[in-house]
Amino acid sequence: MSAPSPNGQSMTGTDWICLLTLSGLWGGAFLFAKIAVGTVPPLTLVLARVMIAALALLVALRLAGLRLPAAPRAWRDFAAMGVLNNLVPFGLIFHGQVEIGAGLAAVINGMTPFWTALIARAAGAEPLSPAKLAGIAVGIAGLAVMIGPAALAGLDASVVAQLAVIGATLSYGCAGVFGRRFRALPPLVAATGQLSASSLLILPVALLVDRPWTLPAPGAEAVGAILALALFSTALAYILFFRILASAGATNVMLVTLLIPVSAMLLGMLVLGEVVTGRQLLGLALIAVGLACIDGRLPARLRAATG
Repeated sequence: MSAPSPNGQSMTGTDWICLLTLSGLWGGAFLFAKIAVGTVPPLTLVLARVMIAALALLVALRLAGLRLPAAPRAWRDFAAMGVLNNLVPFGLIFHGQVEIGAGLAAVINGMTPFWTALIARAAGAEPLSPAKLAGIAVGIAGLAVMIGPAALAGLDASVVAQLAVIGATLSYGCAGVFGRRFRALPPLVAATGQLSASSLLILPVALLVDRPWTLPAPGAEAVGAILALALFSTALAYILFFRILASAGATNVMLVTLLIPVSAMLLGMLVLGEVVTGRQLLGLALIAVGLACIDGRLPARLRAATG
């Protein structure tokens, strides 16, 4: 049984499982990108990411017996979504990660739910209730506590790089609201459509600017990072993204950006043997409270307890 969220939509148990999985896939994306961007220019990396993912999803679409819509209006929407959700944010984040680390980029990316909630409110798509606003504030506070002041040492790097990642969060917020129009499509169709459109749009730009045929061949580590970035952090991730977006709404799906730094921390603990500190556990607790506020479960239980 799911609790109604403040926007009138529910986050079911399945939605939460998908959201946590998505946070792991996108949390890993920052690590993969940091590896790849050392030898592959940002635009070429965007092209490789979306094109490999699109080809994989086209195969999956055929195996599933589904088709992409042929209507020009659908492809116009796919192109707009591709720009807002792929080309602009991927390009800005990859550009930023040339100068700043994966951890700082993931922290800045946590601003996305704030933009999404404000844009959804301005567009009249979803109301911005006090509970939702409080939940976003608590979640962002949790990020600040969990990461701590040491992670902000990267602020001395390039201000332009950090502003680029902030610009990516704004684009993601617009995409979360714009993507509501794809709710009638199967998630696999929506994901394939936007990535296919993105590939067609970025191809001439990357060829003209980066001239990738003149670049040295990337090493095995970079190739592995690109494949993981495309197949797991893009193809599979966007199937989950559109599934949650259709089920739970724009603001709820963008909660994933509050969880991405958490996923990065847990991956570091499990894969690299990093130690989890008390400060990080406190940050996790605050993020959990913020998610509960936005989801509607905590306010509903508080009202029931005091009523």
